[in-house]
Amino acid sequence: MPKPEWLTNPWKQNPWFESVAVAQQRARKRLPEPVYAALVAGSERGQSMSDNEAAFRELGFAPHVAGQQAKRDQATTVLGQQISLPVIMSPTGVQAVHPEGEVAVARAAAARGTVIGLSNFASRSVEEVVAANPQTFFQMYWTGDRDVMVQRMERAHAAGAQALIATLDWSFSMGRDWGSPEIPEKVDLKTAVRMAPKVLRKPRWLASFARDLPDLTAPNLAAPGEGKGPTFFGAYYEWMTTPPPTWDDVRWMREQWAQLSGRPFMLKGVCRVDDALQAVDCGVDAISVSNHGGNNLDGTPAPIRVLPSVVDAVGDQVEVLLDGGIRRGSDVVKALALGARAVMIGRAYLWGLGANGQAGVENVLDILRGGIDSALLGLGLSSVHELTPEHLVIAPGFARELGVPRRS
Repeated sequence: MPKPEWLTNPWKQNPWFESVAVAQQRARKRLPEPVYAALVAGSERGQSMSDNEAAFRELGFAPHVAGQQAKRDQATTVLGQQISLPVIMSPTGVQAVHPEGEVAVARAAAARGTVIGLSNFASRSVEEVVAANPQTFFQMYWTGDRDVMVQRMERAHAAGAQALIATLDWSFSMGRDWGSPEIPEKVDLKTAVRMAPKVLRKPRWLASFARDLPDLTAPNLAAPGEGKGPTFFGAYYEWMTTPPPTWDDVRWMREQWAQLSGRPFMLKGVCRVDDALQAVDCGVDAISVSNHGGNNLDGTPAPIRVLPSVVDAVGDQVEVLLDGGIRRGSDVVKALALGARAVMIGRAYLWGLGANGQAGVENVLDILRGGIDSALLGLGLSSVHELTPEHLVIAPGFARELGVPRRS
């Protein structure tokens, strides 16, 4: 059987990409300008978004010259789920950059042996996604009244969600210095005509939606008996008009899910030590150290900077994950060395999805797996579970401790 041309000629253009940065370049080239801009997002001056990646450059490695291990194991567990590498998919809203959206991501995650987090602002239903990947964690914002939230939990449980993620770290920080993309409320003829100049520049992307234009609704927010959920802006309005949660609300949410399903509960968006300890008191099973990818209050430090203080504070009482800035396998290793059980990725897999659909997401996971393996090899380790801070070179002043008493 003849080899594909791109294997014999490495300079031949092919759908495979060798880094997340190349996936981003491919996605930018393929997607209409406003669609790509929505994936970049960020808030205000983009200080947090930039620091999420930049902080990893301040961490180095202390490799060995000999004595490396011939076999290296990346398998671990997150909230009771066995995964083949310490990377899971962070829930992100409305993945209509590809016709299959979250279903393509779910299939890719299943093919690579890991979990998908599904947003309740997703463009595909929890039933479809669980069918594609039984290792699905369902994510909810604090939106609507308590009866509505219980209905959404019941639906996620009935569909087979293995855990619930509560995301509470979202502020109203907007006004991006580079401008915000136009996102239509719905895709109708009038909208199509108005946006045609930008969309028609990307005919291949448009052709992929020829039979199934995205309707920009949130099916997981549909009331019982409704065929469709609200539009994205309808969902956004519900969130904006729901009073912010208290810690008692967090405890209630965790208890409702536990009574309903008996399955784990994660609180996403923790950056402060005092918040982490409050979360432990509320009985959560895991916390995700995150600043919402820089889409939260701009000026919040990169999650990797606050991770060590949070890990030290909670110990082994809960699982700690890191979400923010992961672009390569070595970033994953740095996060694990500083105490994370696993990481959650967002933009990285969305760029893979935009560049090449399900195969592009699998490509991103393969890139991360290869980078993790390479770092473990250099460090002389046989497992991700052997990583400690001693394997890193940590620049002075790297860490940030938020929510701890100031020293006199």
